[in-house]
Amino acid sequence: MADARSAGLRMSGEQRKALIMKVAAELFDTRGYSDAPMEAIAQQVGIRKASLYYYFPSKDALLVQMHQEMIDLIIDAQQHRLDEGGMGPRELLLAIMTDLVSLMETHPGHLRVFFEHFRELPDTVRDEIAGKRDRYLQMLVDVLDRGVAEDEFRVADPRLTALAVLGMCNWTYQWFRPGGERDAAEVARYFYDTLLGGIGDGQHA
Repeated sequence: MADARSAGLRMSGEQRKALIMKVAAELFDTRGYSDAPMEAIAQQVGIRKASLYYYFPSKDALLVQMHQEMIDLIIDAQQHRLDEGGMGPRELLLAIMTDLVSLMETHPGHLRVFFEHFRELPDTVRDEIAGKRDRYLQMLVDVLDRGVAEDEFRVADPRLTALAVLGMCNWTYQWFRPGGERDAAEVARYFYDTLLGGIGDGQHA
C-alpha cells in the first residue's frame, strides 16, 4: 500500500475519494467489514483520520457508496445499450454477462462487499439497493423474454433462467482473479456458450 499512500498526497479530491473506496474495498475484502476500522483505511491511503471523515463521515457511508456505485454501473451500461438500440437478445445477454464478470477486473474487492455486506446497509439504503437489484433482474428477464419472442432462446421460465445467469456470473467473486488463465471477457463468453449450447449430448433423456 506504499504506492497508495504516496499517490494520495498528490491527488485531486475526486481521485482521493476513489482511492479511499479502493483501499476500503480491499480491507473489507481481506479483514471483513467489521474488522476494518476507519483509522486503518486512513493509514493505507496516507491521510489523517479526520481528513477521511471529510470524504466519508462514517464506515456505513463507504459501504453505501460502494453498493450504489456497483449497481448503478451495471444498470447504466445496460440502459445505454437499450437506448442506443441495434443489439439483438443474444448480443445483449452476452454483454450483460460480460459486464458482471468484468467487475472482478474493474472493481476488485468491491464484489465481496456487495454480496456479503448487503445486510449491514442502513435500512432505507438497503431498500433502495434492493429495488435497483430487482430492476436489474428485470432488465435481464426482458432480454430473455425478447429472445423467446424472436425465436432466439428456448426458455420455459425467464425469471428462473435470469437468476441462474446472475448466480453463474456473480459467483466469480469467489474464485476469479485478474491475470489468470482466462480474462473476464473469456470467462463470460465461456459461460454464455455453455448456457446457449447446454452440456448434454442430446442422446439421453
